[in-house]
Amino acid sequence: MKLASLKGGGRDGALIVVSDDLTYFRLVPDIARTMQAAIEIWDEAAPRLAAESERLNGGDIDGASVFDQTVLASPLPRAFQWVDGSAYVNHVELVRKARGAELPESFWTDPLMYQGVSDGFLGPYDPIPAATEDWGVDLEGEVAVITDDVPMGVAAEGAGKHIKLIMLCNDVSLRNLIPAELAKGFGFLRGKPASSFSPVAVTPEALAPYWDGRKLHRALVVHLNGAQFGHPDAGEDMTFDFPTLIAHAAKTRRLGAGTIIGSGTVSNTDRSVGSACLAEKRMLETIETGEPTTPFLRFGDRVRIEMFDDYGRSIFGAIDQEVVQWQG
Repeated sequence: MKLASLKGGGRDGALIVVSDDLTYFRLVPDIARTMQAAIEIWDEAAPRLAAESERLNGGDIDGASVFDQTVLASPLPRAFQWVDGSAYVNHVELVRKARGAELPESFWTDPLMYQGVSDGFLGPYDPIPAATEDWGVDLEGEVAVITDDVPMGVAAEGAGKHIKLIMLCNDVSLRNLIPAELAKGFGFLRGKPASSFSPVAVTPEALAPYWDGRKLHRALVVHLNGAQFGHPDAGEDMTFDFPTLIAHAAKTRRLGAGTIIGSGTVSNTDRSVGSACLAEKRMLETIETGEPTTPFLRFGDRVRIEMFDDYGRSIFGAIDQEVVQWQG
């Protein structure tokens, strides 16, 4: 089934069930008013939400409304925890080279992970605000999962059962602010503003056969100003799968229901598929010609991130955002 959050009714939006073809939706306040509320009682809520999904997909649109993904919040408009991993080490290696940093060997065996802004996410069609283009605004196309309660110390072998929903992500980065922050030895803060997520979140069962319980085997299609920028396969070259990322995050703490775990930028070693972020392309240009030629995002640029099934139908809806100047 597919779930989303309608803007309005408070900071957490209103939970809706969306038809598989993204044409109709129905509010379900009698089951759960918000996505967070549903995740917290998932064993009870999921069967009832699935029944509503079956009704919609079976053609029963009584009380339903036409679905418009442009007016949605992110599936979780805010979350208790948002942690983003480095599943595609190929990408990490290239981006570190771009700022003159070598990749430690441990990065191939132990995931890198940071804790991001989670008290408010951008909606999938909300603009990306920046005070100046000098910050080096970049997109990062990713896959993310939402978990239920995860116990501290969970093993990777058992972590997959805690994945309840899957979605896409644009993990916005301010590349020109990041090097100075990391040089302090204390991680990201200003270089990682609010991220955005796809209009709908999808249950693992509804993603068959693309979801294998650990990875999502489908191309992540990124467009920049209407032109395709890249289409790397999210299931290829993923060094650390989602159960491994969950286990890494939960080694020393429990993860509360509604925790979002990101894959990091999807990246393939096959260069013909393009990239899911500008920093990677700039580094490849530097390797080839000695200097980058692709600029970071400018005001007025539009980014679109989407994933399609075998029949060309959008699975999660699109993240479609314009970069705008923040006026204060």
